Amino acid sequence: RIILPCCLSHLSLSFSPATADTAQEGRDLFGYVGIEAVLDQMRRKTMKAGFEFNIMVVGQSGLGKSTLVNTLFKSKVSRKSCTPSYEEKISRTVHLKSVSHIIEEKGVKMRLTVIDTPGFGDQINNENCWDPIVKYINEQYEKYLTEELHITRKRRIPDTRVHCCVYFLPATGHRLRPIDVEFMKRLGKIVSIVPVIAKADTLTMDERLDFKQRIRQDLQASGIRVYPQKEYDEDVEDRIRNDKIRENIPFAVVGTDKEHQVNGNKVLGRKTKWGIIEVENVAHCEFANLRDLLVRSHLQDLKDVTHYIHYETYRVRRLNESNASVSGLSALPLENGITEKYEAQSQL
Repeated sequence: RIILPCCLSHLSLSFSPATADTAQEGRDLFGYVGIEAVLDQMRRKTMKAGFEFNIMVVGQSGLGKSTLVNTLFKSKVSRKSCTPSYEEKISRTVHLKSVSHIIEEKGVKMRLTVIDTPGFGDQINNENCWDPIVKYINEQYEKYLTEELHITRKRRIPDTRVHCCVYFLPATGHRLRPIDVEFMKRLGKIVSIVPVIAKADTLTMDERLDFKQRIRQDLQASGIRVYPQKEYDEDVEDRIRNDKIRENIPFAVVGTDKEHQVNGNKVLGRKTKWGIIEVENVAHCEFANLRDLLVRSHLQDLKDVTHYIHYETYRVRRLNESNASVSGLSALPLENGITEKYEAQSQL
């Protein structure tokens, strides 16, 4: 038993672990520390500074990429929506176009950048049509790396890295096309890919299920890595949640920005002679699942995977190249400008 001196001499504490009452006395003595207030501090700083999210949409013309992005974020954020006199023209090569907007909801500001890829897959000869996209993604990594390596760095480095690539598959009902396989094999190593079946209302429910099953088989047979990858699950809870997502990939989606009256309520939907296809009704399509993945449940995880996995792989490779050039060795052999993470780390 220790008798505290001075003004606390009337209190005594026993450090013996004999009873739970003693521990309770200790908690009462020292009281509330307030560690949980750190969350409020982080929330205030994040709301004040805002954050960035960069999403790339890839797919041939006519699959509803712009409409789906507008539907996802309840805003006119596509390149078509931002250009009043815009006319769709099929370019001879892939030209990437990005549009940025500030979206605010309940005091939270997000700078959303949508990178569109008009011209992808629209030509008769689509050989190497993915090269401009690979180059663009790597250029954003290089830009971020350059800012990091400056002696005097900015307090907040602008983040233009692609956090997610939504790949639109035509609703053919067959299997993956060769161009789809080649693209996703190459880009799955440098960016998080989420495949979706565009305009899924053109398929019956049975056709949709069969098509999704064939696509999953093709993805596995080709070794294509789509988000969320099993190796990035941090714990059992993550694995259970992500397993449900992986069972539904690719998402069969329908996009529209038009509202209709259904049972007295306004809903987003496409009107047909058979009825109204409700975009946000999970019984009609999986748009809600895609939105939950990209915005409500995995947005921060997409950014973390980009920073700690894809960007880190690029950073290690570039630093290895710099070390090799300084020592007079040849640069590391690379395919399509990227290597697997473990290959890059093994060179350190």
